[in-house]
Amino acid sequence: MSIMNKLWPFAFIVIIGAILCAGCTQQVAQSEKSTIKQETPAAGYKTVVDSRGVAVQVPASPQRVLAISDGLVEGMMAILDESDKQVGVGSTCVQLSYKFSYPQTDGPNLTYSNGMNTVRYLNPRLANLTLVGQSGQAINYESVASLKPDVIIMRLGDCTLRYPNDETIPKSIETLSSLGIPLVVVKSPHFYDSPNMSGLSDEIKIIGSVFGKEKQAGITAQFLEEQVNLIKNRTQDIPEGDKPKVLILGLSPTARQAGGAGVVYGTDTIESYFIEDIANAKNAYQEDAYFKTISAEQILALNPDVIILSTAYGYHPAEELYNAPYYQNLRELKAIKERRVYSMPYTPCNCDRRLEYPLDVMVIASAAYPDRFSDIDLGQWSLEFYKSLYGVDDTKAKVLRGVQWFDWTENDSLKVPVK
Repeated sequence: MSIMNKLWPFAFIVIIGAILCAGCTQQVAQSEKSTIKQETPAAGYKTVVDSRGVAVQVPASPQRVLAISDGLVEGMMAILDESDKQVGVGSTCVQLSYKFSYPQTDGPNLTYSNGMNTVRYLNPRLANLTLVGQSGQAINYESVASLKPDVIIMRLGDCTLRYPNDETIPKSIETLSSLGIPLVVVKSPHFYDSPNMSGLSDEIKIIGSVFGKEKQAGITAQFLEEQVNLIKNRTQDIPEGDKPKVLILGLSPTARQAGGAGVVYGTDTIESYFIEDIANAKNAYQEDAYFKTISAEQILALNPDVIILSTAYGYHPAEELYNAPYYQNLRELKAIKERRVYSMPYTPCNCDRRLEYPLDVMVIASAAYPDRFSDIDLGQWSLEFYKSLYGVDDTKAKVLRGVQWFDWTENDSLKVPVK
């Protein structure tokens, strides 16, 4: 018997096995693809994959957009020159202007007027659009349907739909989807187990894809990341023993009414990420908690080196903590004694970070390490930031800084001190 005759049975088995394996490979590949729903968009539509991983068929050129957001979606629409297409809003916080007054132990009250969301200034027509939802209230689905939007862009984590474990959120998504209107969902940072900048950038890019302006959205996301990386590069080599304790504190009147002194952000928040991963300082509050009310005694026990005041049911200037009579019991804090208390820009309904987040990070980092940022004029830096982000001139940038009550950065007596 020839060698070929002897090998033929074995070769036959190998050939059949190869054919079968090829079939198996093809089946596996098809099985993997089947986990992602593949649909060919209908004429006049395109596919947008949102934060849930859902492929949503949206109009190729949407003309009527409903944004259920506290400002991030509206801010991106302003940048993309799509603001005129918005037909409704999901939060009063993008519509109102605000006024706050604070008592002082000695002297007249401090009054702050005409504060607002940056998008309220950039797009004044928001004030008169139909309101379909707001913090603590269910979405008005009849109002949603009456607006006849081409697409709905909804941000999870903003005050209207705030908490990941809120059982009303999946119900809201289900009901909105049942209306037959394309629903694009973006998730804010605290909807992820480990909040970071990439989540914010993903939101920006998804919104850009809704309007077919992926390139411009990508440029915006990159610009914001670059501002934060500039800060990170200056602080990355701080030795562990030299890191100050930074507390982001919301001087919430609601917290005071409940017997507390304010609200703080734990280690699983984007705020803590800014403190520890970007500014390379220590979050003074090391609990795993989001937006938690704590007492004056707890704040005194934390005794942070630096306090950053965030928006919490209103704007809070440093002078409120220094001089308001209802905070007399905190006067022994190291940060107060050393006058190291600073305010973030005012952001109504600040349930999660928005496009201005690099301003927050710069306040945190320059307050923690004034010597490393002594060459940066925070007031001028903020103007350049607004101009680059929103494409406005110097005059409008100053108005934006003013409506966020961030003009304290122009007052020499309130600038971050240089040691």
